[in-house]
Amino acid sequence: MRLSTKGRYAVMAMTDLARRQDEAEGRAVALAEIAARQQISLSYLEQLFARLRRKGLVKSARGPGGGYRLALAASETHIADIVLAVDEPLRATRCGLTKGGPKGCMAGGERCLTHDLWEEMGRQIHGYLASVSLADVLAGRLGAQKALEAA
Repeated sequence: MRLSTKGRYAVMAMTDLARRQDEAEGRAVALAEIAARQQISLSYLEQLFARLRRKGLVKSARGPGGGYRLALAASETHIADIVLAVDEPLRATRCGLTKGGPKGCMAGGERCLTHDLWEEMGRQIHGYLASVSLADVLAGRLGAQKALEAA
């Protein structure tokens, strides 16, 4: 499974926003600043942040000093929510969905022999991303390090 640039860039930008917002004591952060620091197209970020705003992950402020703020604390903003907000599916199977339900990837709509393997892998990835917050990323509390700190 490969995460596209939409998901990766949204996570990069939200992590940058969380860091800058914390440093600026809650001040709104301009997308142009994030775009420059993360080397992401401003127009692409505008599209991503429109989706993030619609999903309630960021708040926008207009006028002088305007920009974006996290809608929730960094510790309450999970990576899976960011990825899903920009319409990035966390699926590892190549099976499609139809009005009648799931459609297998094989001819005639059957599921392949390894379907359950890929389906479970997708669940594991989603579970991991749902367990990691922006605060965890900023503090470097990932994987084994996070598990050690929780123990």
